[in-house]
Amino acid sequence: MSSDDTAIKNGLPNGVIFNAYPDSIGRNLADIVHMLKRPEFEDVFSLFYILPTVFNSDLDRGFSIVDYDLNDELVSREDLEELHKLNVMFKFDLVLNHLSAGSPQFQDLLKNGDKSIYKNFFIDWNEFWQSHGDMSPEGHVIPNEEYLQKLFMRKPGLPILKVRFPDGSERPYWNTFYQEIVYHEITAHDLLQGLGIEELTYDDAENIAATVNDVLNAKRDITEIDLGDLNHHKDDIVSLVEQNRKYLGQMDLNAQSQEVWNFYDETLRKLREHGGKLVRLDAFAYLHKEPGQHNFFNIPGTWEYLGRLQQIADNYDLTLLPEIHSEYGTGLHEEVAGRGFPIYDFFFPGLVINALDRGTNRHLLKWIREIREKNIRTINMLGCHDGIPVLDLRGKIIDGVKKDGLLSEAEIAKVIDEVMDRGGRVKNLYGPDGKKIAYYQINAAFFSALGEDERKLRLARAIQMFMPGIPQVWYLDLFAGKNDYAAADTGGLAGHKEINRTTLTNNDIEQGLSRIVVRDQLELMRLRNKSFAFDGELEIHDSKDHRLHLSWKNHGCVATLDADLRGYGFRITHKGDACDEFVTSYR
Repeated sequence: MSSDDTAIKNGLPNGVIFNAYPDSIGRNLADIVHMLKRPEFEDVFSLFYILPTVFNSDLDRGFSIVDYDLNDELVSREDLEELHKLNVMFKFDLVLNHLSAGSPQFQDLLKNGDKSIYKNFFIDWNEFWQSHGDMSPEGHVIPNEEYLQKLFMRKPGLPILKVRFPDGSERPYWNTFYQEIVYHEITAHDLLQGLGIEELTYDDAENIAATVNDVLNAKRDITEIDLGDLNHHKDDIVSLVEQNRKYLGQMDLNAQSQEVWNFYDETLRKLREHGGKLVRLDAFAYLHKEPGQHNFFNIPGTWEYLGRLQQIADNYDLTLLPEIHSEYGTGLHEEVAGRGFPIYDFFFPGLVINALDRGTNRHLLKWIREIREKNIRTINMLGCHDGIPVLDLRGKIIDGVKKDGLLSEAEIAKVIDEVMDRGGRVKNLYGPDGKKIAYYQINAAFFSALGEDERKLRLARAIQMFMPGIPQVWYLDLFAGKNDYAAADTGGLAGHKEINRTTLTNNDIEQGLSRIVVRDQLELMRLRNKSFAFDGELEIHDSKDHRLHLSWKNHGCVATLDADLRGYGFRITHKGDACDEFVTSYR
């Protein structure tokens, strides 16, 4: 691994980032530590982005945080210390917009209701919209049409989860992302103990339990149950069943509450104590909410929140990385970068696919020049735990003026069609009426997205290593992993994402390290991680449309990539009095 004194540039760690869940390889983080100690990985990575199952969580593969203590089923303090000995720094997530329904804060709310100290920690939907809409027969406010049409939605229908308070009332709470209500089967004993109805015989209780459980297993509305001669006990029985329901969900936090900001301070301190250096702000653009706004990157509220978070992060010597998915044409990436934050380069994966499938450097070079000219600090990736972004490449009409995208609509459609033809799954966005309003991302292993062509994967990795910004490498891409259709089909909620999250066994690692495409990627990453040429300036050489010719220069050390985007061969030279000299060609 690279040394600490060469790993920081402009406040950002400058080496290659490894990206995985704690159990992506083997059984737990200890197996990944063992892999990274192997000689094949020497000097390859400087950072490790450990995805949030490193903490206690219960949904969405870690992004529904219960608390930010280490998940002792997958991670030990000793694992983190061993990685530190390898000079590996950590990147962690702060899931800014929401917290699990299983969190101590939400559980306290469910237990104590209006008397909970966390009553204002989450967003009561009806309180938020009470003067901006009308109450529906179902008991939740429907915002007025002018407000409703502005809302940016991540799923069909209103973003609410109704929860039962101790007084029996149903309260809708803001829930932008995932949710699930789980009912447990009831027994005759539960009914006899819970109801205390003297006339209820054991046989009656058994019959009621069977009827209730049939309704629950069929996922029908429990209030529609028909108990025949015992229907006069229906309300009591429904109430008993409802009391035992459990919630899964990512409950939006109320950033107008000081308790939430105390929680952020406590969490950032904890991440630093875990050894964090870089903190990804997941879903930060949804945090600021206000009636009449899109409630996605509201301005100026979002800037105010980011400034407040930056002040906290500075106290703990942490670098914040806001995660923002938005069309290129909105210019939001540029605004975030202009405020001094590094950004995710969500444009890069689609641009690489387009460049290699079309055999042209045109769009990719446009983006490289923009990064350099506007001094945008980026972290880039090919694959990741999520999908391949496509929404991000689009243009946007703003105040009647069309802002071009990095690719045209036709070019984006071609990327989508080709990756779908290669087995990808598409994720869409929806409006309040449940209708699709836009494509969002394609879920696929990046190797499969490239048609499982090893030459393309090798060249894509070389381009990534020569891109401006900090390269982040998804573990499955490194081992040329393919689409996992069985996992996607059986993954349940958000199962489409599991197509790119295959757990590799220790034997898979042994076999993978014998493959040339894996060893070549490791060599490319080692060059990027070790050479101080990449701490210097980027030169873009004139070249034909089907070639990509880039050089990094720093104090006499020069690293150069000369690539053929049609034939997928490339040559790398590394020369200079101050660095090791070599020439490597890949065909």
